[in-house]
Amino acid sequence: MKIVFHPKFYEVYTSDPAAEAGRMEAIVAELKDFEFVEPKPATKDDILLVHTERHYEYVRSLTKVYEVAVLAAGGAIEAAKISFNEPAFAAIRPPGHHASPDSCWGFCYFNNVAIAVRRLMKDGLIKKAVIVDFDLHFGDGTNNIFREDKNVGYFHMPSDDINSIAKFLEKNEYDIIAVSAGFDRHKDDWGGILETEDYKEIGKIIKEFAEERCDGRRFAVLEGGYNHSVLGKNVRAFVEGLK
Repeated sequence: MKIVFHPKFYEVYTSDPAAEAGRMEAIVAELKDFEFVEPKPATKDDILLVHTERHYEYVRSLTKVYEVAVLAAGGAIEAAKISFNEPAFAAIRPPGHHASPDSCWGFCYFNNVAIAVRRLMKDGLIKKAVIVDFDLHFGDGTNNIFREDKNVGYFHMPSDDINSIAKFLEKNEYDIIAVSAGFDRHKDDWGGILETEDYKEIGKIIKEFAEERCDGRRFAVLEGGYNHSVLGKNVRAFVEGLK
């Protein structure tokens, strides 16, 4: 199991909750016994697999944001490639699942998980993929990107129904499982719903189906999660289940 991370993700690039000081430190402190891998920034060609030229130029105009955002997208790509040998978790920011082809909101700029999936498809490494999103919020950007694509299935877990993930994975065909891993559904975060142990169970479900259906290929990228006192523990629980 590899953790994809770069010290640049410590930087406070905006005033939103996803960019707050201490957020990434809380995660890294809990994962320090894992092997870390530093990603390279995504290229413009990577970004344009998902986003329009106009949107790319908009984010590029936000100089401080752009530098971190292309690194985050690169981190998702790195995690996706690692997953062909072992599972990977990309501890990256900004998050991405609210980024559509030509717009973004919700602390997101580029859709990291979508870019990673499209890169694998473009390179001929996979034909079909599924994206499981257990963030508190629906990933409208990811849904907008793939809603007409029969080769990519997007699933957002409803409420606290963890078993719904297994039902979704059971009825679909895929060469890889990608995960938008948001931790703001926790009982001490914005959602007030899940226990820390639930994240480990989610990781186990994804691991089980990946090993059974797609040669173990699975990777996850960080989305939401804003209570620093529990965020690291929740990420750790999920990673322990996924590995």
